[in-house]
This record gives sequence, structure tokens and C-alpha cells, in this order.
Amino acid sequence: MSGKRVLLGVTGGIAAYKAADLCSKLAQAGAQVDVIMTEAATRFVGPLTFSALSGRPARVDMWTAPGGDPIPHVHMAAAADLAIVAPLSANTLAKLALGLADNLLTATLLATEAPLVLAPAMESHMWSNPVTQAHAKTLRKRGAVQVGPGVGRLASSALGAGRMAEPVEILAAARGVLARSGPLAGRRVVVTAGGTQEPLDPVRYITNASSGKMGVALAEAARDLGAEVTLVHAPLAVPGPYGVERVSVRTAIEMRDAVLALAPATDILIGAAAVADFRPADPAAQKIKKTPGQAALTIELVRNPDILAEVAALRAEIGRPAVVVGFAAETQDLLANATAKLAAKRLDMIVANDVTDPGSGFGSDTNQITLLYADGRVEALPLASKGEVAERVLDAAVASMGDGGLAPG
Repeated sequence: MSGKRVLLGVTGGIAAYKAADLCSKLAQAGAQVDVIMTEAATRFVGPLTFSALSGRPARVDMWTAPGGDPIPHVHMAAAADLAIVAPLSANTLAKLALGLADNLLTATLLATEAPLVLAPAMESHMWSNPVTQAHAKTLRKRGAVQVGPGVGRLASSALGAGRMAEPVEILAAARGVLARSGPLAGRRVVVTAGGTQEPLDPVRYITNASSGKMGVALAEAARDLGAEVTLVHAPLAVPGPYGVERVSVRTAIEMRDAVLALAPATDILIGAAAVADFRPADPAAQKIKKTPGQAALTIELVRNPDILAEVAALRAEIGRPAVVVGFAAETQDLLANATAKLAAKRLDMIVANDVTDPGSGFGSDTNQITLLYADGRVEALPLASKGEVAERVLDAAVASMGDGGLAPG
């Protein structure tokens, strides 16, 4: 998103207040945001708000453009890398479908060749009207990416479809559109995430403290590089990422089965899940009850399958996945344990972190990692957000493609 020119169109509707948050998020992501508002939009949020958030003039009128530009719609249309309309009213939706250009926003969108992301927002009966649906279908067929609308409470106090998608969803869609020509375009990436749960009985299970944050960040980073991403995840403590296929599992065996089913068509596999090494040998069919005088409970555990070891065996047979990255969350002897796992699982790279270090434990928003490569290289990275860490891991995976890890797809 950094350095991209984004045209943000804001039309009339109560959801215009969410567009201010979207504008802020786009600017924070490094985009140069040009905001064009319809006259109706200014009844809900003033242009000054968007000017302050974007650091650039928000425009409304075709005829009073800042700087005296006589054809602002042409110049902004040509400069845009991406156009977003959020919220998109029924009125402007119809104009775009029909090619009308009666204000600065519609004229600019008609003139631009930039990809288009649309976030409709309107009353549910307006959205479900066959005319509106036909217009939306027309725009999708022309290549526009539609985000939402969501279902929930509307300005009319009714419940139904018509809520504008949340800014984080629109931002994710925008990143995905811009990534269509990214280094992983046309590649398939599978990421595992979360801590598996091994049942003791119908109400209890053995698990760990993994939140899934790192795995979700990795899936988002792969998506933002243009990959087709599948996230195979145990229960997560964070929302799943937008624009990513999700396969929900619970146990280590379920995760193993899902990963092996996807592996033959996978270019890059990143095993970030915290998979239980052992599981109860014989889970109880009913809730385990304590008995009078009982002082202890003994539970027999058996080994779970080693997912990355099975992937290594499959890879030796069929050559896929082309690149495999593992994780080593350790509490002692970090580099020694990670090096041993790197060799035993025949990985291309392993991401090692000491979960006892401040800011690097399960559930934290940051991580401090060391990358160990199959060729013996070791790269220690400073403490950073898990999003930044994910980007660095994906950069390293992409770099391995140039080392022969991946043949052109």
C-alpha cells in the first residue's frame, strides 16, 4: 500500500462516518489518498474531516477544484492506482453501472482505468431490489470487487442486509486487489495457525496458549503478496483474515489430514500452528466425574502424528510443497532446538522464538524471531509487530523462490 495513489469516493449515507476511519487507515498504511465526496456525503461528514485525515484537499465540486485545475477528474483518474467507493449509495451504484458522469466522483470513476473496490451501504429493501442487484452484478462482471454489504442493524433500526463493510475488511480487499501483480500472484500458500485441542471427554481438552495471531498475520501477508491463501486453523482468539480460504479443525489429526490434502497443490507451506505432541489415548464418552476419596486421575497419552515430518515424506515423493517453513517456539536452547527441528523435518527455513522473552509469548501482539535456513544462514531480527514479522517471513520465502525453491507456475 505504501506509495500507492488511492482514490476514495464517499457518497451520501450515514455510513460516511466509517469512511473517515477507512481514510485514516489508508493513510497510515502509506497510501496517498485523494478523497472525492458527493454533495450528499457532505450532509453527513464535512470535507475538512477527510482533508485532515488524508493531508490532501477533499474535493466535491467539479467546477471549483483547488489550484484551478480545469479537468480534475481526468488528472485524478490517471493518477489513481486504485479506486474505492465507501459507502456506495444506491444512487451512485446505478450511475456507475449506467456510465453516468454528472458529478466529480462519477466523472472521475468513468475516466479511470484503476481497479475498483465497492462497499455498498443502503437500506435492505433498496439493496434487495432487482434493479440494484442487476446494477451490482453489472459492475462485478466488469471487474469491480464488491465488499459487503453486511447484515445487521441499519439506520432505520431494522435488521437486514445493507450495512457497509467494516473499514478493515475494505482495506484488506484493497490490499488484495493491489497484490494481483505481486510476487506470489498465481501461487498457493497454506498456513497453519492456532493451538490444537485434544479431547479428554466431551467438555474438557488438552491445549496450549496459542492465540493464532502469528498464523493469521502470515496468511494476511501472503494474501497481500498476491497468493491464493488457505488458512488451516485450530480455534483462534482473533478474527480470521478477509480474503483467505479457511479450513477449521480442532485436533492434530484433523489438521494433519487437512494439510496433507492441500499439500500436492501447495507452493509454500508455513506451519505456524502450535500442534499438540500428545493426545489422550482413550477420550471418555461422557464427562469424567470425580469420585469420593479420589486423590488423583491418571490419563494415558499417545503421540500425535508429526505433521511436518509427514509433509517432508510427501515432498520427497512428489516434490510438493515446493517450500516448507516451520516454527520453533522454545523456552530453552533456542538455536540448538530449532536447528535440530530444521534438519529433522527437512525444512527450507525455520522461525525460532523464545516464548519466555517479553513481547514474544503466546497471545502477544509482537514477536522477536531468528530465521534459520537450510543452507546454514542465521538471521536474528529485532522485536516487531507480528504483522511486520509475517512480512519478513514471507519476504524470505519469496527470496527462496529465486534460489530454485519454486519453479515458475
